[in-house]
Amino acid sequence: MNKISLIFLFFVSLSYSQQNLPNVNLKNIEGQTITSTSFNEVDKLYVFSFWATWCAPCIQELEAISDVYSDWKSNLNMELIAVSVDDSRTIKRVNPLVNGKGWDYKILLDTNQDFKRALSIANVPYLIVVKNGKIVFTQSGHSPGGEEELFEKLKTL
Repeated sequence: MNKISLIFLFFVSLSYSQQNLPNVNLKNIEGQTITSTSFNEVDKLYVFSFWATWCAPCIQELEAISDVYSDWKSNLNMELIAVSVDDSRTIKRVNPLVNGKGWDYKILLDTNQDFKRALSIANVPYLIVVKNGKIVFTQSGHSPGGEEELFEKLKTL
């Protein structure tokens, strides 16, 4: 029974990790509409980091990646897109936070959490890595130093 459970979990995770990125309209911080599927350069890795201004682990993760982001981009064909799931009550905090941190990421706003729901994300921080329109890796939560493990994983994709 244990082997059957493991095989089932492997195929469930494999099918999830190879699902297509859902097509959802989002706004950037300038107010322009961006379609999630517009991130489609062939063989480029797109790391979508779902976060919120009220989520301390989210901000820690984005800060840690910010410290090494230029190295990552010089070694890999990749881009990080920070997707804020702040709602209408907290969305006004996004711009000041991003400007204060000086993050060099594309920032998208998922105020209705349509993108988050389409991906069945329960909690933030949450990362998905997309390559050629397919989700190839997901990660839930953040732990200090996790960005090093993430970079090693990105190198294998």
